[in-house]
Amino acid sequence: MFENKENRTELSRIGEFGLISRLASVFPATRADTLTGIGDDAAVIDTGGQPVVISTDLLAEGVHFDLSYMPLKHLGYKAIVVNLSDIYAMNATPGQVLVSVALSNRFSLEAVEELFEGVRLACQKYQVDLAGGDTNASSSGLILSVTAIGKADRDALTYRHTAKEHDLICVSGDLGAAYLGLQLLNREKRVFAENPGVQPDLTGYDYLLERQLKPEARHDIVEDLRTAGVKPTSMMDISDGLASELFHICEKSGTGCRIYEEKIPIDVKSAELAEEFNMNPTVCALNGGEDYELLFTVNQNDFEKIRTIKDVHVIGHITNKDSGKALIGKGDTETPLKAQGWEAFKDRE
Repeated sequence: MFENKENRTELSRIGEFGLISRLASVFPATRADTLTGIGDDAAVIDTGGQPVVISTDLLAEGVHFDLSYMPLKHLGYKAIVVNLSDIYAMNATPGQVLVSVALSNRFSLEAVEELFEGVRLACQKYQVDLAGGDTNASSSGLILSVTAIGKADRDALTYRHTAKEHDLICVSGDLGAAYLGLQLLNREKRVFAENPGVQPDLTGYDYLLERQLKPEARHDIVEDLRTAGVKPTSMMDISDGLASELFHICEKSGTGCRIYEEKIPIDVKSAELAEEFNMNPTVCALNGGEDYELLFTVNQNDFEKIRTIKDVHVIGHITNKDSGKALIGKGDTETPLKAQGWEAFKDRE
């Protein structure tokens, strides 16, 4: 009924963003009050006053999180934060969240309360209300769906498709730490599985573990940019890796880009652990994902305004489309930028 099995296309072949693109092509926005539909960090709806900004995320056990090392309280906190990050990436302010949860019968009331204690702490920190949701049974573990709702003045909103040639490319914070924290957790999980008597050795890795287990949304950067009188020409959060997100901005904006390896911010602990794992720290920063930092572009005229903002780094510039997307190495070598970040439908068997 739903497919011709002789002409079957595997989702792993087109990937998450290929699927989104296909679906978006058959669901164009038809209403005047739908200002932005599929294809950005959040949808934007005209309500006659301030536009409403809405984003939703789904987190599935065994795909997005592993409860063997993810505390339920941290999971609840992270589920809220990753959605709020999308709202901030639109240069909007979140006000409410809706949380839906599907649970198998292995979860007790106390476990659910622990999960929602994390939700409560995140709502308290970011000053948003839990305004509703849904609960249901699950036959395959824990599934969380969070919808975040925010508002912004129409002329303050930022999108992915509005970067311009010569704009400066900026990122907040440092990159790759969350991915390396995940590699560390997975390593210790394997060691424990092989030797249950051996306790995990996580000493000295607090920062990397926190970046993976309890990330924060960069509302401070949004506020600092407003205070400095800077409106980004484009912006999104870094959930699937820097390279992947740059591809989105360039493809939506019809541009190319140049970024410089030596300018990409990498924490010293990330670099040390990458070396321990025999990984390239730059590759981890480009493709790791889950940093939830902000990637944004600004007009060159705003350079003096942003250069003094703590935790903002200029890593390159936007070029014309024909120039392509390139990484300039430490020896001035130029290589095509590749997006190899998280893919939801990748075969992981």
